[in-house]
Amino acid sequence: MKNPFAPAPAAPRTLRVLARLLSYPDEALRGHAADMAQALAGEGALAAARRGELELLLARLARRPALAVEAEFVELFDRGRSTSLHLFEHVHGDSRDRGPAMIDLIRTYEQAGLLLREDELPDHLSVLLEYASTQPPAQARELLAETAHILRALFSALLKKGSPYASVLAAALELAGERAEPVAVPEDEPLDQTWEEPPVFDGCSTAGQARPGAEQAVRFVRSASQGVQP
Repeated sequence: MKNPFAPAPAAPRTLRVLARLLSYPDEALRGHAADMAQALAGEGALAAARRGELELLLARLARRPALAVEAEFVELFDRGRSTSLHLFEHVHGDSRDRGPAMIDLIRTYEQAGLLLREDELPDHLSVLLEYASTQPPAQARELLAETAHILRALFSALLKKGSPYASVLAAALELAGERAEPVAVPEDEPLDQTWEEPPVFDGCSTAGQARPGAEQAVRFVRSASQGVQP
């Protein structure tokens, strides 16, 4: 996703590094780990301690066996809801509200001149961070601040698991002008319960729509299960 005519945003290279770190750790990512660390240092948007944590993560991704890195990523981000990188998973869950919200987000990207690849979903955090990197400073900061309650819940869940990826979420919070402070997060549901088929006719909207699929504004509202910031 690139728009060469977009105004220069705040910390664009740092946001793009964070976006890349939250995408699948393929050979291209691992091969450019040193370049990404250099981009973080050159822009200087993060505190030295936070930047150091990200540099350690990049070095770890570069030196570990590819299969181990990829398996760890899938296990961490694709096996439980508390660490899902799909933002609407935290907002809408499996309800039918998620579809219209996806469409609205795609339109937002398209209005900025950004088009998704076929394998990209609009609510993936890496996509949102890349979009933020194309926006003017005030808008980029506002967008990140709007998602802060989700970022904080993700940060807390990753911190609870002892994952170095928690530093990526902490950096995103700090770029939003927020403090990276943990909150209480619920335990992940067992996989068999998460994948259980819903009852027939389940999932009707509770967000004020006249019917499922009706037009509805996109809002990153706080879920009751995400806890309260201390």
